[in-house]
Amino acid sequence: MTLPLARSYAPMEALLVDELPVGDEWQYEPKWDGFRCLAFRDGAKVDVMSKAGKPLTRYFPELVEMLLQVRAKRFVLDGEIVVPKDGELSFDELLLRIHPAASRIKLLSTESPASLVVFDLLVDAKGKSLAARPLAERRAALEAFVAAEVPSSLRIKLSPATTKMTTVKRWFRSVGGGLDGVIAKRLDLPYQTGTRDGMVKMKSMRTAECVVGGFRYASKGKLVGSLLLGLYDDGGLLHHVGFTSNIPNDAKPALTKQLEGLVKPPGFTGQAPGGPSRWSTARSAEWQPLAPKLVVEVQYDHFSGGRFRHGTSFLRWRPDKPPRRCTITQVEQEGRSALKLLAQ
Repeated sequence: MTLPLARSYAPMEALLVDELPVGDEWQYEPKWDGFRCLAFRDGAKVDVMSKAGKPLTRYFPELVEMLLQVRAKRFVLDGEIVVPKDGELSFDELLLRIHPAASRIKLLSTESPASLVVFDLLVDAKGKSLAARPLAERRAALEAFVAAEVPSSLRIKLSPATTKMTTVKRWFRSVGGGLDGVIAKRLDLPYQTGTRDGMVKMKSMRTAECVVGGFRYASKGKLVGSLLLGLYDDGGLLHHVGFTSNIPNDAKPALTKQLEGLVKPPGFTGQAPGGPSRWSTARSAEWQPLAPKLVVEVQYDHFSGGRFRHGTSFLRWRPDKPPRRCTITQVEQEGRSALKLLAQ
């Protein structure tokens, strides 16, 4: 027998919006900070496919083992692979799993096992496709499937869902910056494979005030290309936490001159740019240290592993903010993990 959906079946995707839609036709779910996947089981065969249609199975052997322990023998689940670490979701640990060495993957799967947060059921325990059913029916089927077919000991967890905006607001109050955002899906639509119709996402965007501990020149010319950002820890050390590069071109000449007048080692007294990490490039060590005089306010979407996940967006200079008050406590709210929502 074969499943009614091919392994190449594309997950539905979300359109990024600034504000969540409101109405009885919408269901809301937390946006999980992991790898989106479709998990296929057909008897003894398990396939875990990425959003881009690439196989993830070899990178997460513990997920394969778990999916084989589900009581149902045939099903397709839509979900997110996450790696809990010290009570939080660690995207860095997740990235480490995409490794060419099977021995390394096996070690990590034991030391930091992944979990699967599920939010849709595309093929039920009888092997029947639910893709043409509206989300309202699929969600009810998913909840029944998890209750009946998934042993509670497995790290396969049902994502919370609600139709009430008051509950969404409670999620934000409960875990603060640990919530990566919120997904909204149309309850009346069938599964929108491969499209962004009927599903939107609003990401949690936050701001932080950072010390400019250094800068890099642009790849061509002698104008500033990016500002290197730092935050102080409780011991008074300034740690490099990321960068911002969306500096207006017409401001670069004057800013470059100002920065060059502030060049003074060491720049960062704690973790400095250029250390070995997944972000390192050939230019990582090419930076100019600055006296900690300038403060900038930036917008960011996520902070983990001691740094901003992506490049931040420059908002404004903060000459009114004492550099020493730019501390890591601004982003400590990230430690309130969205994992808490799975226990509610």
